[in-house]
Amino acid sequence: MSVHAGQQPEDVGRASLFGRLHVGTSGFAYPEWAPRFYPPRTRGDALLRSYAERLNAVELNNTFYQQPRPERVAAWLAATAPDFRFVVKAQRGGSLRAFGSAAAETVAWLTGPYRLFDGRLGGVLFRVPDNVRRDDERLGTLLNAWPSDLPLVLEFQHPSWHDDAVFDLLRAHDASLCATDLDRGDPPDLRLTGRVVYLRLRRTGYTDDELAVWADRLSAFLDSGTDCYVFFRHDADGTSALRALSMQAMLSA
Repeated sequence: MSVHAGQQPEDVGRASLFGRLHVGTSGFAYPEWAPRFYPPRTRGDALLRSYAERLNAVELNNTFYQQPRPERVAAWLAATAPDFRFVVKAQRGGSLRAFGSAAAETVAWLTGPYRLFDGRLGGVLFRVPDNVRRDDERLGTLLNAWPSDLPLVLEFQHPSWHDDAVFDLLRAHDASLCATDLDRGDPPDLRLTGRVVYLRLRRTGYTDDELAVWADRLSAFLDSGTDCYVFFRHDADGTSALRALSMQAMLSA
């Protein structure tokens, strides 16, 4: 069952199975989050093990700067339960090349290491920077080159991309649109263009009431059978991780 842009989840009726909620933060390797989130003196490989005991997904930051090594992926998988999900931020140099004329060969280079996550891969977050304006031809080239078995999520930072024709192109390739909530501007719409709803909550702070509003919006998609991914920003002391726990509790009640 799917919900298309412009159609509310309740319009399609209640699915027999609920969607799965995956909540976390951008990155986890922050020992400074102890003792607010991590137990005191948590370091090294124990960080991810501790994180995964409380949250069920993470948006990997370091993959944005370098491709993950096989031994590192193996360690991440070993430290987490089978139902834990990893979202990989596509390596920034490769993602820019893949958005140009070298899409096919660059996508093959990018996605090779991502396959090591196998069924634990929640998605590949492809961030299109704010200096890249809308270009449907370039987007189509990327989408045509992308392997259909790897879940792709696109975050468009320039407003020119936010158009129904772009959303239709994503939907035709089962690519998910990333909604990003920033300190500036109004809260974004949640649109289902691919297999999941994907939300990045990037404001400096959220009140419980603001989180409850987002939880209510997400619950409609979960009730319709759609999986949802929600990630909070990294901060200095682990407050964002605690907000992720709050969101998780709101939607598990």
